[in-house]
This record gives sequence, C-alpha cells and structure tokens, in this order.
Amino acid sequence: MTIDMDVMAPAMFGGLVIFLLLGFPVAFSLSALGLFFGFISIELGFFGPQFLGNLPLRVFGILSNELLLAIPFFTLMGAVLERCGLAEDLLEGTGQLFGKVPGGLAYAVILVGAVLGAITGTVAASVIAMGMISLPIMMRYGYDMRIATGVIAASGTITVVIPPALVLIVLADVLGRSVGDMYAGAIGPSILQVVLFLLFIAVVSVVAPHKVPPLPEDALIKDRRKVWLMVLRGMVPSIVLIFLVLGTIFLGLATPTEAGAMGAVGAVVLAVFNGRFTWSLLWQATENTMRITALVIYILIGATVFTLVFQGVDGAIWIEHLLSHLPGGQTGFLIFTQIFIFLLAFFLDFFEIAFIVLPLLAPVAAKLGIDLVWFGVLICVNVQTSFMHPPFGFALFYLRGIAPPEVKSSDIYWGAIPWLFLQLILVAIVIFWPESVTYWIHKGTGVDPSTVRIEVPLPDLPDEDSQPVFR
Repeated sequence: MTIDMDVMAPAMFGGLVIFLLLGFPVAFSLSALGLFFGFISIELGFFGPQFLGNLPLRVFGILSNELLLAIPFFTLMGAVLERCGLAEDLLEGTGQLFGKVPGGLAYAVILVGAVLGAITGTVAASVIAMGMISLPIMMRYGYDMRIATGVIAASGTITVVIPPALVLIVLADVLGRSVGDMYAGAIGPSILQVVLFLLFIAVVSVVAPHKVPPLPEDALIKDRRKVWLMVLRGMVPSIVLIFLVLGTIFLGLATPTEAGAMGAVGAVVLAVFNGRFTWSLLWQATENTMRITALVIYILIGATVFTLVFQGVDGAIWIEHLLSHLPGGQTGFLIFTQIFIFLLAFFLDFFEIAFIVLPLLAPVAAKLGIDLVWFGVLICVNVQTSFMHPPFGFALFYLRGIAPPEVKSSDIYWGAIPWLFLQLILVAIVIFWPESVTYWIHKGTGVDPSTVRIEVPLPDLPDEDSQPVFR
C-alpha cells in the first residue's frame, strides 16, 4: 500500500488534536508527533535523513535567541512585585478613593488590575494578589458573589493584553515583528478593555446597585489627604517602573531584554523600598521564574520539531490552500481563525496557541495582505479569553485556589460569563476598527524605500590621451 504525501499534514494535525484531547503534555506531544512522522516520512522517501539535520540548528536558534531572554526577566519582575506589598497599597488606597460610590471596590480592582498588569506581566500574580486582598472585603460589605469573583478574575486577564505582556514578546518573535510595535499596537485595545469593564460596572451600579454597594461610612478613612498619600505611595513607584520598562523600549533606548533586566532590578528595589525584601522572597521568585521559563522553552522546542516535519510534508501549503480559499477573503479568514482560536482556548493556554497555531496562520495572513502586527494583537486579545473559559480558565483556577470555602465554584464560573462576552466584544472592535491598533504604531518617515535613489558623484577622471607621470 502506497501512502501519498498529501495525507501526512492532515494526519499530523489530527494526531495533535487527539493527543491534546487525551491530556498529554503539549511539549512532549509535539516532539513525539514530529519525530514519529519525521521517521515515517524518511522511510517513505518524502524527504531524506539530512532534512532532520536542521533540527539541532533550530533548537540552538531558540536557546540563543536574545529576544526570548526577556521572558525570564519580566517573569522575575512580576514574581518579585507579587510579593512586595505593592498590590496591597494600591488596592487599599484606590478602594478608599472610590469607596463612597456604588461599585467603588470593583472600579478599584479594575484600575489596579491594569496597573499591576503593566508592571507584573503575569495573570497569576494579578488574580492571586487582588483575590486575597479584595475578595474578603467585597464579601464583608455585601457584594454579589458572582460580580465580585468575575471582576477579580477579569481584571487579572488585562495582563495578557497590556504591555509588557509576555505573550506580546512571544507573538513578536513568531511573527518576525519588533516588540516595540507589538507593545504600541496593544495600547489601544488594553485601554478599550479597561473602559469596557468600567462601563459594565457602571451599568450594574445603576440597574442593580444592591449588588455593588458602596463602603459604609465607618469603613472609610475620614482624612482624604491620607487616602491620596496611600494612592500616590503605590502609584508613583509603579509609574516610574512602567516608564523604565516601556518608555526605554518606545524611545529606542533599550531592547526588550535590556528593559526586562532593568525592570527586574527595579522590582527588587521596590521590594526593598517597601520593607518587604527577603532572601526567601527572592528565592521563591527565582524558582517561579525558572518553572515558567522551562515551560516556555520546552513548548518552543516541541513546536519547532513539529513544524519542521510539518513543513517537510508540505503542511504549510495544505494550511494555505485550506484557509486562503475561504469565502469572504480577508473577512472570512479572520472570522474563521478567531472562532478557531476561541475554541482552542478551551484546551490550550496562550503559549501553546502562539507556538503551535500562529506559525500556521501567519503566512496565510501575510499572503492575504493582513498587517501582521495588527493580526498578532488581535490574536492576543482573543487569547485573553482562554483565562476566563469555564471550566478550564486558569484565572478561575487561581481564584478558586485562594477563595474562602464559602465561595461556590458555580458562582466563580457563572460570574465569568459576562466578562467573557466583554472580551469578545473587544475582539469584534479590533476586527472592525483596525485603527484601534494601528494608530499607536510608529509610522516611520512615510517614504517608500523603493522610490529612494542614491546618486554617487563620480570622481574626475584623467583624459584618455593623458599619460601618467612616474618619478
């Protein structure tokens, strides 16, 4: 029986889906499938053994990629800040600031979630910090349980979109675009996400104010100047650190790796400033960083094994033919891919989607004339939903882990539904309003390089009949 090479790519893709549904670790599933189909392809003569000789070079390219070095730096920064007391100061002060109005605590959680997202870069740090601090307060003062759990989990997911999110670094590397452009493109959607969340709480406070009551008078600090000092004490160091990390990238003064290193040092300085620094804190942060970095590297290595063999059996051509002939052109492609990624997010986290799916979609998007920075930010916004999918959303798992026993899991899951729809609304906004992304990206000089002509003046040459004089 002869096997046609045309069936190899669909078989690899189907095998990957089966492995993921069975719950095998993604990194090892990718490697196993890639090597298995690679050896079969060699036996069947689809490519020679020397083709797999590219594999060590690709693995070495991953391990020597300076851009990916930014991931452990930003992870270490977030892990230190998670434990240094900054979240407590911000939440306490902002909660007192908005405490008089219905929904004040929810407003505080959303705004602090955005700030923490910009300085930690990790969903776990934001959700755990805000859940441990604000959830008991919300329960004490009569907040609806589904509103309380939903706003805490959702505000933590803003971290996925707001720079310097780790997923933006990964997307920039996979798409071959600059991290600065990805960060600039994500500014608009991250602002829109915060606004959508705030508007939802505003609507709830008008329609059902009993679900989001204000703080009672005896819980408010009477001296408003003291409240402002609490907010400034938590906000000013945060703004300085954000500028140190993002400002240096946008101004071209530092690469993302260098900015991440400065951010990690700045996080340690803030921990010392708050009197929370201990060697145990640093060890725990380093251990967490090591675990996340190893996870990313293993997934990357597995993905490069899979994609090398997948390309060897013309899988890229199969995907391109499959997706470029969808009805509706660009619009049909975007709708299909976003639904596809939304469904995958039930089973995969954002790293796995970025490493497995995006390399297959990016060439088709480029061929259809889609701006890859905008496409990357759109996927980032969509991947944000993976943290809020009941029952597999990691933000829900984090919140369940630190919530008191009296908080029902059903309340956490049902509470996530409205916020999940708000995230999908943002996906639609980015699709139908591309300027929400492209407006913030540096446009350059506006000169088409292909039209530039450089004329070099020729030197004066001697006449043909002149003779050189030797002395």
